[in-house]
Amino acid sequence: MSTLWTPGGEVPVDDGRRRSAAPPPQDAPEQTGDPLAGLSDEERAQAEVMAQQLAEAREQIANTPGSVVVGNHAMGLYELGAIHLSQQPPNLDEARLAIDALGALVEGLEGRLGEHEATLNEALHQIRMAFVQVSRAVDEADGASEE
Repeated sequence: MSTLWTPGGEVPVDDGRRRSAAPPPQDAPEQTGDPLAGLSDEERAQAEVMAQQLAEAREQIANTPGSVVVGNHAMGLYELGAIHLSQQPPNLDEARLAIDALGALVEGLEGRLGEHEATLNEALHQIRMAFVQVSRAVDEADGASEE
């Protein structure tokens, strides 16, 4: 039996070599191969709508250039860093992680981020400057409170 690490601890995982011989519970829906078995008509309709929406979203993502999707994720890291910098008091460790991740993406993918690469570089520069300014302000406030 293998284990999988999760934030809540290690969880045993069936590695495929062992199979449970236990029968399904008596109140379980019949094993017909229908993943929607046991749902009411309303629940089935909702599940089918959600499946269609998911398929449409997947199709939209598949038709979007990877540089756009990666750039969007990079801007999410920018926002995460900015949120942590704007907390009172600023959460510098969490901001640093988000900013370093943004830097790893932008600098690590140099030349591959398409038409938005210059914008991402500018965003990285701005958030790094903001981090330095906020860090200095925190250091100055800490120094003043010690006197």
